[in-house]
Amino acid sequence: MRSAPAPAAPRRGRRTVLAATGLVAALALTATACGGSQEDEADAKPSGGTSQAAEAGDTGDGKVKLPADLADRLKEHGIDVDRWKDGGWKDWDKDKWLSEAKDFVNPVIEGLWKPDRMQSAKEADKTVTTKETAADQGVSDPEPAPVEAVAEKTPYHENAAPVGKVFFDSPEGSMVCSGTVIEDANHPGKSNLVWTAGHCVHAGGSGGWYRNIAFVPSYNDLDKSEAELAGATTTEMAPYGTWWADWASTSNQWIQGGSEEGGDGAAYDYSVLHVKPEQGGKSLEETVGAALEVDFSAPSATEVGSMGAWGYPAAAPYNGLKMFKCVDRPGRLSLSPSLPTMYRIGCTMTGGSSGGGWFRVVDGETKLVSNTSIGPLDNTWLAGPQLGREAEAMYQNMSRTYGGQ
Repeated sequence: MRSAPAPAAPRRGRRTVLAATGLVAALALTATACGGSQEDEADAKPSGGTSQAAEAGDTGDGKVKLPADLADRLKEHGIDVDRWKDGGWKDWDKDKWLSEAKDFVNPVIEGLWKPDRMQSAKEADKTVTTKETAADQGVSDPEPAPVEAVAEKTPYHENAAPVGKVFFDSPEGSMVCSGTVIEDANHPGKSNLVWTAGHCVHAGGSGGWYRNIAFVPSYNDLDKSEAELAGATTTEMAPYGTWWADWASTSNQWIQGGSEEGGDGAAYDYSVLHVKPEQGGKSLEETVGAALEVDFSAPSATEVGSMGAWGYPAAAPYNGLKMFKCVDRPGRLSLSPSLPTMYRIGCTMTGGSSGGGWFRVVDGETKLVSNTSIGPLDNTWLAGPQLGREAEAMYQNMSRTYGGQ
């Protein structure tokens, strides 16, 4: 394994966002796309500008009271509002699986993501690119040698970038990805934005928006074992709380053409979530004490000496409880001459770390430069999209439109 770059200097008033051990990485075997012009952004736009997650309250009888505008929009799609919290969200009939960007709904169901439900969530590993297919399409660098994933030091909130787990429900059951707290350029110091993969929020052309999407920063912060977590409290598993996505943004490329194999969407496989706490009033960045800047310069892999990927791999031989990282010199992966070239590094992480951030040090600062998108069946490498003009347009629109809410 190649050595990691030197740690970045911490900013004043904020904890160090890069561990002394270097960069961090996550592997994902699922794909989603995010790209196109600013006009093409697949940006979830709930009607009325109301934050449904923030205002969906518990009525005291175990049922969630949905805000009126959200209830009306659900009814428009033939969804029984009264049954939503009591399991109605489990109805994945084609007519009820909302797929258009404007159809995103994700009301808080307080207490849904309990420790046992978090631990039982399966890795998001649908998207697999075989080595043979990848090598035959476009111009790619030689396949990298495997880099053994290394467990991050604990506690994570002191030794790693602000990485966490993204939980969601799909027709296959409860699923898990990884994500990273990122800065909000228009709301400095008070970001509620999380970067992850598009496939962690939307099923692509064959489906729609996933449900009950929530982010848990520094999941299992002290790296307790499965035995030690038996009967664990929510605070032990989620020391900084559970944050529900009330807005989501991904690309029309993914929504319209994403597939279980990634397809053309893999090169645009990124997403931004705006989140609200299940309980509490401070912003996500204030709560966890850090957020990473996103580097949208999309440098060529030939210009980058080292990249790292962070995440929570959940498929064997991992169990999803630990944060791991891989650091390597990136190479190029081209799936098609018509698609942007992706970054590729050697890494043995498995599904579950989908959407986890890829970081590099730029002028002494640790920045997010990509996220895990696809990998091979034998888990020897992973690939992530370059973040350029299209990704920046999506991010800026999310920040301007929803960042202050």
